[in-house]
Amino acid sequence: MTARKMLFILVGGILLMSPVFHNMAALAADPAAPQKEPEIRIDIPVSLKKANVVFDIGRVTFSKDLPVALRFMDIMVNRFKEQGTEGQIIGSFYGDAAYLVLNDQAYNRHRNITTGNPYKGLIAALQAQGVQMEECVMSMKLQKIRNDDLLPGVKVNSGGNLRMVQLMQQGFVRLQP
Repeated sequence: MTARKMLFILVGGILLMSPVFHNMAALAADPAAPQKEPEIRIDIPVSLKKANVVFDIGRVTFSKDLPVALRFMDIMVNRFKEQGTEGQIIGSFYGDAAYLVLNDQAYNRHRNITTGNPYKGLIAALQAQGVQMEECVMSMKLQKIRNDDLLPGVKVNSGGNLRMVQLMQQGFVRLQP
């Protein structure tokens, strides 16, 4: 081994052992260290005076452990409140997503678990802020769901597809997260 390689290894070892190096590494890895928020310029500000929105929820996609549709409804209802937007938000559940609006007992039976519906609190909070939750009767029939299996306040429509057409004809904007 050459003297130059030995010197390089020695200096590198000294740096790795130094408290300054460890403090810098710890600071870089510390999530609690203050982080500067990146500046974001908004080019197209959006402010709605009136909006009627129906969330078309036939499939469930997740962001972490939360269904994206419920997360987006929560964001939208809060933005409507902040901006003073008039209108209505409807969540229309059917197909693979029908289980999201089941009470604890039916949720457990449907999902083969014992923990109850983890989304019932968020759904109740959304309903308390005026969001209307609906379940498709055809999905209920196919999945053997009864009216008393639904969370309080969830309404049953006579068919998810036709309800979507009806709402769109009434001027609702359809979102399918």
